[in-house]
Order: sequence, then structure tokens, then C-alpha cells
Amino acid sequence: MNDTLFPKPVVEDDRLPRIHQLLLDFYGKPKPRELWDPLTQFIYSLLSSRTKSETTLAAVHRLRERFGTWENLRDAPLAEIEATIGDINFPEQKAINLKASLQQISARYGMLTLDFLASYRTDKIRAWLEQFPGVGPKTSGAVVNFSVLRRRALCLDSHHLRIVQRLGLVRHGDVAVTEERLMRIVPESWDAAMLDEDHVLIKKHGQEICTFSDPKCSRCPLLSMCPYGQRQVSASSSTSQGRRDIE
Repeated sequence: MNDTLFPKPVVEDDRLPRIHQLLLDFYGKPKPRELWDPLTQFIYSLLSSRTKSETTLAAVHRLRERFGTWENLRDAPLAEIEATIGDINFPEQKAINLKASLQQISARYGMLTLDFLASYRTDKIRAWLEQFPGVGPKTSGAVVNFSVLRRRALCLDSHHLRIVQRLGLVRHGDVAVTEERLMRIVPESWDAAMLDEDHVLIKKHGQEICTFSDPKCSRCPLLSMCPYGQRQVSASSSTSQGRRDIE
């Protein structure tokens, strides 16, 4: 996406830097990411939905070992692709989307590569990628931010959506709407690497503390900023007090 699509507020919003620093203090600085070429990142991100990172990474390694090249993967029987990625979530549909996407990339560009995207504007890259089956803003954001393209973008997974809604940064909205609203308050000084670091911290927080079904709000480093967490802690305290009164 083109940063000019996200006009900044007149008064700078400091909530994202505060959240980032609190998470940095709590979890420590993430390890630097190994930057892949855009096509490898595309394949990984297409397979990663609703699947743990280590499971997806193992599936990508198996694809490399079994097929040797991404061209061989593109040309492989669908059943063989599905069998190779069988332990990720929704392997049948992801195999279909993966094979179709690789075929369409080859047909549109004449060969199987995404390296040419380096000469495109960020918004054009994302629009081009989102033509392919199974590819939405999360995948296109990951490709432009996490690969050697290294552009400013937010890759918003389910953890990120949940956390920003609980914090009240964004009330409602899908991935595209949420990213647009968040990018309006992202500091101008945050480059692609900083946005990547923020993504890693938020994801870790969603996996360990701000979980979907059993959030550990009393332990949360963001509690002072989180209306949802404050309500949860207050309700828990009231319940505990009620039990003591009964006893």
C-alpha cells in the first residue's frame, strides 16, 4: 500500500509506541528475521493461516525437499502437494490455492518469480498479489514487509486483530480496514523493520497472554491501557469478593 493513502492525524497518537515499548520490556527484543525472496515468503504466508509458525515452516521445508524447485511444485499433481502439507490446517484448499497461484504467476509474468515486484510501488505490489486465490491483505502485507522487498506494511493476523480491538485502537473491521486505521497512527519514524518487530511482539503477546479463550489479563503488561483487560480483572475481583461474602 502507498503510505500516502493513510493521512496522519493532526495530533500524533502515541499509543502504538507505548504499546511497543511495554511489550519490548516484557518479552525482550525479537531475533532478526531471515529475509526470504518474495516468492518463498508468498508460499509460506499462503500456507500459514490458522497454523502455527513452526508447522508452516516445516511444511515449506518439506515442499523444497520433495519438489526441489518451485517450478516442480507448480507442476506437481494436486494430491501430491496436499499430502506434503498435510499437517497444516486446511491442506486441501491451501494446496488448490497454492498450485493455482503459482500457475497464474507464471502465466502473467512468463516465469515463476516475484523478484520483479521490487520495481513496483508498495500499493501496486499488494494489489497484484491479491488477485490470486486465497491471497488477502494479510498475505500481501507479509510478502512486502517480511521478504527482501522490506516495505512499510502491517501483516495483521488473528492475534493482532483481537489485541487492537481489545485495546480499543480499532473497534471493528476486517483486516484491510484495521490496517488502514492503524497505519494512520503508525509513527512516521517506523520503518519496515520496526513494523515487523511490532508484528512479532503482538503475535507473541496474543499467543502467550492475550489469548482468545483464556486471556491472562492480570499478568498483562498492557493492562493500564486496555479497557477489555480492566473489565476482566474487575469482574474477576468482584466474583472473588462475592464468594468470600457467601463463605
